[in-house]
Amino acid sequence: MKAIVIRETGGPDVLRYEEADRPQPGDGEVLVAVRAASVNPIDWKQRGSLDPEKLPAILGRDVSGVVEESRAEGFSKGDEVFGWAASGGYAEYATASAGEIARKPPEVSFEAAACIPVAGVTAWQALFDKGGLESGQRALIAGGAGGVGHLAVQFAAKVAGAHTIATGSARNHDFVVGLGAGEYVDYTQQDVASAVSDVDVVFDTVGGETTNTLVPTLRSGGVIVTIAGAPPEDAAAERGARAVLHVTSPDPEQLAQIAGLIAAGTVSVEIAEVLDLADAARAHELSESGHTRGKLVLRVP
Repeated sequence: MKAIVIRETGGPDVLRYEEADRPQPGDGEVLVAVRAASVNPIDWKQRGSLDPEKLPAILGRDVSGVVEESRAEGFSKGDEVFGWAASGGYAEYATASAGEIARKPPEVSFEAAACIPVAGVTAWQALFDKGGLESGQRALIAGGAGGVGHLAVQFAAKVAGAHTIATGSARNHDFVVGLGAGEYVDYTQQDVASAVSDVDVVFDTVGGETTNTLVPTLRSGGVIVTIAGAPPEDAAAERGARAVLHVTSPDPEQLAQIAGLIAAGTVSVEIAEVLDLADAARAHELSESGHTRGKLVLRVP
């Protein structure tokens, strides 16, 4: 099969489109003929930091495609599925555990489905499982136009029914407000802590210095959930709030729930660009720029 293989760590140039052995599914797994894969920041972070003993490697967690072979109950050849790849998603074929995939609704494209697993489930778990977001509460999404952020804005506003505030640059104002944000803070022109207050759930997708600027927006009893660095536990505690780090766990039921919302038109996936699998290096360059709106997708021939 054709795949994107890395044989050494480094920049995007280490991503090579070449022949690789087709993986074999184990017990409880399926072999997926991949139609699309999406790019996540963890991919390019691993590209530069993988243990040399784990090389050569195929990167990529998000895949959608058609079951080619099944050694798992509940899935048969020909089923259209999406979820987490076990063997690396930047390839024509990938294995996946039956506990980490779901059936793709016919109304959802392979490209959109490939965007759901990491970004969608991360946003869902951070807001609801860790944040406990409920109807009528105030939610602040830092990085509202990003791959995780644009889904989080919609989950908060349209699923939870929360008053949703998002941060981003001026160019993404109309896009994010169109997703359901009731307020938008241009972080390049405004101080978030001065513009926003009494927030129940803050979701930090940005990290770095941004994280500490979000803490003053919390109400007493609120929570900041971050996926982008160490949680500011001491600063949050001073406000009578909590700070937690979220690490996503694959959940097929949540996959199916999110896909159902997309199929119904309640939630939409913003795809910044669809590139061919052979152009994975370009996709990584775009992702690393930090200015991509929504998700980047790799189309598998």
